[in-house]
Amino acid sequence: MKQPEPSTSAAALITAAHRLGREIRAARGDIERLRRLPPTLSAAMHEAQLFRLYIPQALGGLETDPITSMRVVETVAAADGAAGWTLMIGMTYGVWAALLPEATAREIYGAPDAVVAGALRPSGRARAVEGGYVVSGRWSFASGIQHATWWNGGCIVAADAEGARGAGATDETRLVFFPAREGRLIDNWDVGGLRGTGSHDYAVDGLFVPETHTLSLDAPPRVDGALYRLPLQALLDSTMATVPLGIARTAIDALVELAQGKTSAGFAARPAERPSVQADIGRAEAALRSARAWLYESVEEAWAEVQAGRTIAVEHAAMLRLARAHCASAAATAVDLAYGAGGGSSIYAACPLERCFRDVHTLSQHISMHSSNYEICGRVLLGLPPDRRRL
Repeated sequence: MKQPEPSTSAAALITAAHRLGREIRAARGDIERLRRLPPTLSAAMHEAQLFRLYIPQALGGLETDPITSMRVVETVAAADGAAGWTLMIGMTYGVWAALLPEATAREIYGAPDAVVAGALRPSGRARAVEGGYVVSGRWSFASGIQHATWWNGGCIVAADAEGARGAGATDETRLVFFPAREGRLIDNWDVGGLRGTGSHDYAVDGLFVPETHTLSLDAPPRVDGALYRLPLQALLDSTMATVPLGIARTAIDALVELAQGKTSAGFAARPAERPSVQADIGRAEAALRSARAWLYESVEEAWAEVQAGRTIAVEHAAMLRLARAHCASAAATAVDLAYGAGGGSSIYAACPLERCFRDVHTLSQHISMHSSNYEICGRVLLGLPPDRRRL
């Protein structure tokens, strides 16, 4: 399959996302039933090059600015939360191409249908051997794994039995990459929200992974582009934060359409004419718009800093984390308001509010979106050091 010519036009990418959104909405039932993206949808995303936005241009990627990429994911998430989440994972995992050795990056990301899935949490164990590592482990929450060509997984590399790394040596964490055919899929993604992400477990047992197919998350990027000078966690999670924004946008729009319909049983006026519904829509819109503005503003400031060659300060990184955690909280508030105002109509599977409610509350349990992030950022605001290495 011939690699299409990359186009970095922001307008073209956003237009492609809107066009894809129509196809996604028509397939929402299939997404839920299959518990994954239908192959036709993942193929359409590849055709639009949406999985290649964070892959370096030198490898045939688009190396798109973070604002454009965030808008693409938000647009797709408004069509369906699971589709937006799956795209976000596949897109952001393109960033590893800037950290891996060039030959390995070409092997993994060179094909036009290349996409990586996996988990960063070090649930695996890696034993150092000549030329690489022998890896065993089981990982969870591998969104989009069924259409991924390569899988990765975080591993702890312990000192060997003879203590060759010396007394007092600490365990090392590495991310390992291997072809999908070498791993074992464990079909256990039976959940309520984000059901269509196919976030199954996966495992390997005694798999040899060459040293060249591993990396340290603390290693500097090999590619010297402004995109890869953004803090890694900020780049990944800020894109993630646009998924709840898209879900909340759909919930509010669905309520507006519902409220403008017929009079509900037991009420003299249409929902749109009731002050309580009017107030709920107003509060939901305010919650969404304010969270969205803060997220994009904070990323735009960080993008300007790295483009100017400056390093993102700890305080700025904390505010980036706080903005994206607030997106999840504000989006859940907006969806809850819309769901409650929708009354009995909200509980039906045919109503978009039902899916939005499940999706946004499932998403809020992700560690990067969880309410515990308020505490992490509060420490920095109080002048205390952050309690984790990466903000």
